[in-house]
Amino acid sequence: MLTVTVPDTDLLHRLDDLSERVELVRWDLISPLPTEIAERVSLVQIGHYWVQPDRWRRLAEVPNLRYVQLPSAGFEHALPLIPPGVTLCNGRGVHSTGTAELTLALILACQRGIPAALDAQREGRWFSPELPSLADRRVLVIGAGSVAQAVVDRLRPFEVEISVVASTARPGVHGIGELPALLPQADIVVLTVPYSASTHHLLDAERLALLPDQALVVNVARGRVVDTQALLVELTSGRLRAALDVTDPEPLPQEHPLWRAPNTIITAHQGGNSDATYPRVAALLRRQLEHLLAGEPLENVVAHS
Repeated sequence: MLTVTVPDTDLLHRLDDLSERVELVRWDLISPLPTEIAERVSLVQIGHYWVQPDRWRRLAEVPNLRYVQLPSAGFEHALPLIPPGVTLCNGRGVHSTGTAELTLALILACQRGIPAALDAQREGRWFSPELPSLADRRVLVIGAGSVAQAVVDRLRPFEVEISVVASTARPGVHGIGELPALLPQADIVVLTVPYSASTHHLLDAERLALLPDQALVVNVARGRVVDTQALLVELTSGRLRAALDVTDPEPLPQEHPLWRAPNTIITAHQGGNSDATYPRVAALLRRQLEHLLAGEPLENVVAHS
């Protein structure tokens, strides 16, 4: 029988029908597993990507561990914490729906002046300016993974012109080397790329300067994909606008000037933080367990340590 740990009772209940073939053990990596159970465990489902490093060290107490399943698409935080001989799988696709929903909400809120309208409502002031539509705008989506595809799918009905950028060009997708030509044409830039050395400060001062006045930068990727100080210069001058679900640093300290930057909306890494996440985590884990039971390769493998 396959022994697997899951972090909460929600997953236990969603996978209960597999109990004849899979032993499901609730484990949140806080307390040690009993030795007799730890020796049987071959896969650990991580609860949240922000699990603290001291909890990750518990994985070394599972002697026959072979697989770790993340709930997040991002996995750079986990790479140095995985024990030798363990295969790491990410949660590609799990947060695509929630993150794409938030992306559209942020874009629409910025385009249609929702923050200013809420301020006016609190003041009892009638507020009816002419504002930019989302329709007819040129949207540049940087990233071509599952989140990017979900964003593109939801943008299409809004009558926008969409360009997608990936690390390498292919039919219908631009290569990252084309950014200098694409950025000056973009009204809205959506960042969905994973964080790595190659995407660190992908939007730096030089590339931000290429954007036209009043362009909107939407970051639902990782905070360090954007040079925060360079972005602050552009926001403070009033030249660019921003909608940020992720920041650098994160969490953003209370005194950080980004909180008070004009024409900026900040959400606290809420992209995948919705009740749509749980059934998708369960569905991915179910598929992974079915693969293991059938002797098939796992999905979303990102590293072998």
